[in-house]
Amino acid sequence: MEFTIFTAYVAATVLTAVANAGIATLDFIHHKQVLENMAQVDVPESWLPVLGTLKAAGAVGLLVGIIVPPIGTAAAVGLTIFYIGAIITHLRAREYTIAPATAYLLLAVVTLAQEWPHKPSHGIRTLQSLKER
Repeated sequence: MEFTIFTAYVAATVLTAVANAGIATLDFIHHKQVLENMAQVDVPESWLPVLGTLKAAGAVGLLVGIIVPPIGTAAAVGLTIFYIGAIITHLRAREYTIAPATAYLLLAVVTLAQEWPHKPSHGIRTLQSLKER
């Protein structure tokens, strides 16, 4: 298989989606480390379902975006904003262990940056257009 920019885009998208689905799952099961991190930055545990849902929606949106690019772009923008907010929340609480949030932010930004060259003018990729890549 020939390595193309589209292949890199799909790989980055899938990696970002899987990473966000994983962290969303930890939110949904109220994982101990997630709870500890939230307590350190004064985010109430009651926010976990919302935070997990946002991450999961971003993951699904990225995958759907492989076929419907505007949805992928919206998901990547949403995740980028989400993780910028997470970093700000940590810094405001004077909690400087921001490496995980920064890693997720970088994944979202890389995915967003790769969205732009793959947008067909009509906004939806056909199966034929995917095969041609």
